[in-house]
Amino acid sequence: MYIALDIYSPIPLHVQLKEVLREEIEKGNYNEKIPSERELMDRFSVSRTTVREAVSALVRDGFLEKIHGKGTFITSHPVNEWLSNLRSFTETIEGMGMKPGIRLLSQKVKNNPKIAETLGVKEYYAIKRLRFANDEPIAIERTYYPVKIGLKLAEYDLNKVTLYTLLESIGIILYEAEQKITGTMPGEEDAKLLGISPATNVLAAERLTSDPRGNPLEYYYSVFRADKYAFCIKMFRKNRQILLR
Repeated sequence: MYIALDIYSPIPLHVQLKEVLREEIEKGNYNEKIPSERELMDRFSVSRTTVREAVSALVRDGFLEKIHGKGTFITSHPVNEWLSNLRSFTETIEGMGMKPGIRLLSQKVKNNPKIAETLGVKEYYAIKRLRFANDEPIAIERTYYPVKIGLKLAEYDLNKVTLYTLLESIGIILYEAEQKITGTMPGEEDAKLLGISPATNVLAAERLTSDPRGNPLEYYYSVFRADKYAFCIKMFRKNRQILLR
């Protein structure tokens, strides 16, 4: 079923087309490459300029790759993380039937005022790790804990353990979290670790997790390759129960 673009919408046609193509890529509607410019022009009744702007935006976002003389190819299908539950990266990757991996980049006590204030402490323990799915770098994970908790975690090999499983094993209860997801550009070091250009958009997830009493336990800030990872949520309208009666 083809989706028509709305010529009366205030949203530019190339932005509408970009979102339609992105959704179809994520649904797996294409095997390796997207249709040609001419096919997209005919399907959506738009100009070549509109098609090129939409496709170029998806290339910048990392969803597509242009190969001269061959066409525009899909880089890969992203990992889908559903946001209804508080899950670790490892649990998400394993749930997709893939092999998770970890490389510890750094761990130390630090005292950045903003992060310290978020956690309600004077200093904190910072852990930075590169995360993999099927041996491919997907995300750079930065987690910050009160020093007492961080030093307990530091007793273990953080190249191997799942932090949430480890926290629960030492009696730390992860109760609820508030998370915000935004688009951003990676720094040069992060881009190099992820194997992408610094001009490529990434997804940034910022999360504060608390215990049952509302005390902050973990501040989390991670960046994800937008061509490899997607955040998903299922929603209902408030009147859903009325409709089901």
